[in-house]
Amino acid sequence: MKTYLILLLAIVAEVVATTALKASENFTRLIPSLIVVLGYGVAFTCLSFTLKTLPLGVAYAIWSGVGTALVALIGGLYYKQSLDLPAVIASP
Repeated sequence: MKTYLILLLAIVAEVVATTALKASENFTRLIPSLIVVLGYGVAFTCLSFTLKTLPLGVAYAIWSGVGTALVALIGGLYYKQSLDLPAVIASP
């Protein structure tokens, strides 16, 4: 159970970092840029801890799948981005 909580923290940190990446405007804004660096640092550190007990494929599938879904949801709600059919079809 502890492993999955750490994985959840990794997902949240990655989603925050990815969301801040857009707000950083190509790393020209300091605060969002710092959030990106810190968020990815936390995300990868937490993900590495989960690999002590979870298989790599399982951990990565959960991390990337849930993260992708959340980023797409945030993109739609916060940035008013829409997913058209070509984007949905081409999504991994």
